[in-house]
Amino acid sequence: MTKRQGRFFFILCTIVTMLIFVGMTLHSHSRFNELTHAEKITPAVISGKHVWHNNNCINCHTLLGEGAYYAPDLTKITQQRGAPYLHAFLKDPSKFYSEQKHRRLMPNPHLSEIDINNVIAFLDWVGHIDNQGWPPRPIIVSGAVFPGSDVGQPAKAAPASSDPVAKGEALFRSTPPGCFACHSVSPGVNLVGPSLAGIGVRAAATIRSPTYKGSAKNAAEYMRESIVKPSAYLVPGATYSANGQSFMPSSFATDLTAEQIDSLVAYLQSLK
Repeated sequence: MTKRQGRFFFILCTIVTMLIFVGMTLHSHSRFNELTHAEKITPAVISGKHVWHNNNCINCHTLLGEGAYYAPDLTKITQQRGAPYLHAFLKDPSKFYSEQKHRRLMPNPHLSEIDINNVIAFLDWVGHIDNQGWPPRPIIVSGAVFPGSDVGQPAKAAPASSDPVAKGEALFRSTPPGCFACHSVSPGVNLVGPSLAGIGVRAAATIRSPTYKGSAKNAAEYMRESIVKPSAYLVPGATYSANGQSFMPSSFATDLTAEQIDSLVAYLQSLK
């Protein structure tokens, strides 16, 4: 290739690359409203965005991969933790985490009820943006920093076999549903939700307890009920529920398929 041909090849490739980049950019901009569900941007969402910025939340947390990466990514936090938990947490973070016990501490932002509801609305809107799988490795809210905890481990690939226990474990460690973000399977490691170590045995004892008010007749039914109707029975614990409502999201009945719920139940039953 002569020098003239090389120069022509360089210019041509540069122009083609620029055209591709411009085309991709225009295509992305044309889909912003669709990907972000712009029709769901309510006054509460806009006000919540201002609360987020006014309190400099981005200095520690990240959204859609943008932020400080000092504290967990909150892109999908409303799906992982649910609005009741977020409301209680924002009222007083010290009830859930302490620097001495958990080696993490979030300052109390002293938000009003309106501000709390608005910032949750904002985070919920963010959580439903089609982020095309970005960030690829978010800092998940989990118990990975807790001694003895095995949560927060990389999600296992969905098994090729039809073993429901293996499929349930993979689902447990994936996001969504992000079960591992709130529950540990290590004894004594209680996070937002209680440890599930030994739940395969404890479930039977729970439904025999006089304090149990749910409708399950056996351990498997109790586990299913806990997934689809988490407030049917409230496990004792100040950080598990408030005002008769579980902090566990109540949307799994519709977010998960019947097969996925069956797999989760099979996995939980294996935790003896």
